[in-house]
Amino acid sequence: MARSIWNGTVTFGLIAVPIKVNSAVEDRSVHFHQVHESDGARIKQKRICSKEGKEVPYKEVAKGYELSSGEYVLLSPDEIAAAAGESSHRIALEEFVCAPEIDPVFYDRTYYLAAGEDGEDAYRLLHDALATSSRAGLGRWVFHNREYLVAVRSLDGVMALHTMRFADELVKARDLDLPKPSRVPSRREIDMAAALVESMHAPFRPTAFKDTYRARLLELIERKAKGEEIEHEPPPEPEEMPDLLAALEASLGGGKSTSKGKTGSRSGSKGRSRSKAASRS
Repeated sequence: MARSIWNGTVTFGLIAVPIKVNSAVEDRSVHFHQVHESDGARIKQKRICSKEGKEVPYKEVAKGYELSSGEYVLLSPDEIAAAAGESSHRIALEEFVCAPEIDPVFYDRTYYLAAGEDGEDAYRLLHDALATSSRAGLGRWVFHNREYLVAVRSLDGVMALHTMRFADELVKARDLDLPKPSRVPSRREIDMAAALVESMHAPFRPTAFKDTYRARLLELIERKAKGEEIEHEPPPEPEEMPDLLAALEASLGGGKSTSKGKTGSRSGSKGRSRSKAASRS
């Protein structure tokens, strides 16, 4: 079993719940190292002092905050930890909101909470209260020298903690320099688009979606490791549609067939036509 990454207490009112935080996600990305192309040797990174031009041992590396003058304010690990105050080992739930009301744009990363030592009863109490009320508790969590807004809710029989972005971290759409649509879609186009969406409706099944890029990349690595010469084929060009209405009509024709269970065909040529047409709208 994986070790917890943080131990502390969740509080609400006068109730204290000892908890252990465990990651709920696993990084499945394909990671590469920097190597010398001519001989395949690993590239090493060194810590060089910009003033002395010498390599600096890790034990002599400190954390510094750069001022506008170019000078640095050095902070020790103890000083940085002290800035967290009580939040260094406690997550105080300040209010409870309806969990479905939280816009997904605020969510960042998910963790599972397990009961800490002698905390099983308080843990189950909070879990059941959240599950019964469909509420999420909002609080603050200091982790890795950063404060997070967090939401604690029930999930699959346990409690989950979601790190969230603060409101001032989000970029408002109205602040972006986005091109304005050249025209307003007609009522017929809107109705057809709604019909297309309805024809492609399906229950949410996250296991139906696989990381196909990762699978192709690993296959490529395996083939090259065996000495196979790889021929690179350019990706197919997306199909052009004469206009938006024609793309909707063609998509609806395909949509009726895909709604009978062949969900895999959605990524075929008709799917590309929809994407191309949508981008032109």
